[in-house]
Amino acid sequence: MNKIAVIVITLLCLSCGKEEGSKTLKLAHGLDVNHSVHKAMVLLGEDLVERSGGKLKLEIYPSQQLGSERQCVELLQVGSLDMTKVSVGVLENFSPKLKVFGLPYLFRDREHSFRVLDGPIGKELLTESEKYLLKGIAYYDAGSRSFYTKSKPVHTPQDLEGMKIRVMESITAMDMVKSFGGAATPISWGELYTSLQQGVVDGAENNPPSFYLSRHYEVCKYYSLDEHTALPDVLIIGTKTWDRLTEQEQEWLRASADKSVKIQRKLWMESEKEALEAVQKEGVEIITPDKTLFSDMVGELYESYKENPEMYSLIDRIQNTK
Repeated sequence: MNKIAVIVITLLCLSCGKEEGSKTLKLAHGLDVNHSVHKAMVLLGEDLVERSGGKLKLEIYPSQQLGSERQCVELLQVGSLDMTKVSVGVLENFSPKLKVFGLPYLFRDREHSFRVLDGPIGKELLTESEKYLLKGIAYYDAGSRSFYTKSKPVHTPQDLEGMKIRVMESITAMDMVKSFGGAATPISWGELYTSLQQGVVDGAENNPPSFYLSRHYEVCKYYSLDEHTALPDVLIIGTKTWDRLTEQEQEWLRASADKSVKIQRKLWMESEKEALEAVQKEGVEIITPDKTLFSDMVGELYESYKENPEMYSLIDRIQNTK
């Protein structure tokens, strides 16, 4: 029996004996329970119960209890799971337009990214995945991703040459690492700690809270804050589940999700600061390289999008958002 089949059976068992007169949405994700996104989703669930008078509830399964990010997305598509949180880097495999967010140095700063995500472009891209049986509800802040390595620090892109760097299952992420001269190696998040220990890869890239909560700092003692990409997390629901909700229930869910986004952004800023302080105490060297050395090397990556007018136009709209 394959893993997806086992998860489906588990979910069917979890559905037994639910309270009469209310609906419970099952949400699974791969993050630690101390992560700001998990905390925000807990608050989402509490607000949903209050808003709906107990008619709509949320049941959360964190830490890859029900599978990897990709497996959870696939479970949404077949209707065996209701909701999940997925990095936009993984979601681009199901909704190709979203790969635009994986382009390095796409946003000028955090405020620019929020204006894009909260505005017409962000809302437009949330609907893109509906043709793949997935509906975007909201974006959670996942900060900026940077490189962390085992054997040597990264001060310039040239330092990445010949290094095997773990990336998500994302073509955009692979192209980005290649543009800096590194060897991109897709590995699932759950297998990364062991892969770093065993030397399967020389490093990885992620945001400060993920670096800290994963305990990857125990293996990688160099963290270079080049902040190459700002990939948001996306809260999604399967269209099969969405279509079973009444308009009122859909409205409750949207309102509670929007409220949780505002709270999560504050929690994220706090967790980012705490994570950097914590890894430094554990002996990690924090490097602040000249970002222009990296951004100057991605021009060819952007040029390649000229062959796709629709995507090139989307990049232009994002960069020109005031």
